Amino acid sequence: MEMKTIARPYAKAAFDFAVEKKAVDNWLSMLTFAAEVAQNDSMAQVLSSDLNAEKMAEVFLAVCGEQLDEQGQNLIKVMAANGRLSVLPAVVQEFAVMKAELDRVVDADVVSAAKLTKQQVAKIQASLEQRLGRQVKLNCSVDKSLMAGIIIKAGDMVIDGSVRGRLSRLAETLQS
Repeated sequence: MEMKTIARPYAKAAFDFAVEKKAVDNWLSMLTFAAEVAQNDSMAQVLSSDLNAEKMAEVFLAVCGEQLDEQGQNLIKVMAANGRLSVLPAVVQEFAVMKAELDRVVDADVVSAAKLTKQQVAKIQASLEQRLGRQVKLNCSVDKSLMAGIIIKAGDMVIDGSVRGRLSRLAETLQS
């Protein structure tokens, strides 16, 4: 949770700038690349070393090469000066959430007891799009322990249509 809190202002600043310059996709690509560099084992050792901020930014930018434009390099320098380069993966996640919100797209995880047919997937997607008022990207998976039914998670919303969920709700109702 702390990483998310630290990453949010950097992601927001980058996102606001990217929206203003109409370069959101470009910024997402730059940030994703920089996060990959930050997660590299060798770079992680450099980031945890006692190099001064200026030298750390210099090393990081040398590895990134021309993958970052001038503004992207400036973000890296600011993050290095504040000792925050290690939170780049969290910055990318926050940025991606903001981009999805801008694009009016929501990811939904659908877990079913058996593989869903194309028609079932299309029906679930259409229903969720109507309910949420935005485009829905489904991530489908199978969990045989459900016995039957599906569980849908989209953001804070959870729809438990599994047999286990229904039985739990029935048991609660009977006990009250």
